Amino acid sequence: MKCLILAAGYATRLRPLTDNFPKPLLEVGGKPILDWLVDDIAATGKVDGFVVISNHRFARIFENWVAGRPDDIKVVDDGTSTNETRLGAVRDMLFAIDTLGIDDDLLVIAGDNLLDFSLSGFIDYSLAKGTSCVMRYFEESTEILRKGGVMSVDENGLILDMEEKPAEPKANWACPPFYFYTKEDAARIPEAIASGCGVDAPGSLVAWLSSKAPVHAMEMPGKRFDIGDLKSYEAVRSEFDKLDK
Repeated sequence: MKCLILAAGYATRLRPLTDNFPKPLLEVGGKPILDWLVDDIAATGKVDGFVVISNHRFARIFENWVAGRPDDIKVVDDGTSTNETRLGAVRDMLFAIDTLGIDDDLLVIAGDNLLDFSLSGFIDYSLAKGTSCVMRYFEESTEILRKGGVMSVDENGLILDMEEKPAEPKANWACPPFYFYTKEDAARIPEAIASGCGVDAPGSLVAWLSSKAPVHAMEMPGKRFDIGDLKSYEAVRSEFDKLDK
């Protein structure tokens, strides 16, 4: 299994911190955000390679970060230099797969989120199901639901319906940006794009795929910290400082 880390965004709402520095490498709790994620995933022993998908502006910074890590991590530069010319998460995934010739199951994660639980349970859940999988959590806020993927599931966690950024959410199960794709489903990304799948939000691929193949959703066992702007970044730093103590 390979882990693709989506890190090609420009984090415009975190400026000036991200004018010349990538959000996933901002420090929280004494180390970069990505260290928390990669350390946890590497400890499972079930991922045999990581790929950081970067834009051109920050690729060298990620390469310098990789040089200090013991893991097998490759950095792929998607060639974009501005927020306006970004490829979008789904095209970035395809770019990495094609560039490195990846033919494997994929754990795909957003590089700018933190969790207070291990992803090991999600990896085990996905391997046990034998299908592509996501996580889900119950969200009461309609405003928040409108900003991401929203799904309906059956009693076994099978996704019955999923919509990315719905104007009128039909359910309260929200999808955080952590995904598992079987290699067979990952190979369908070109088909998804050609069919009109949205490419900017990674959840758009799940919404498309769940209408074509079985996709299961595990209930998230803890809390996700979404770092979207300066206020939320400071809140997360404060939260992790408390956990550290």
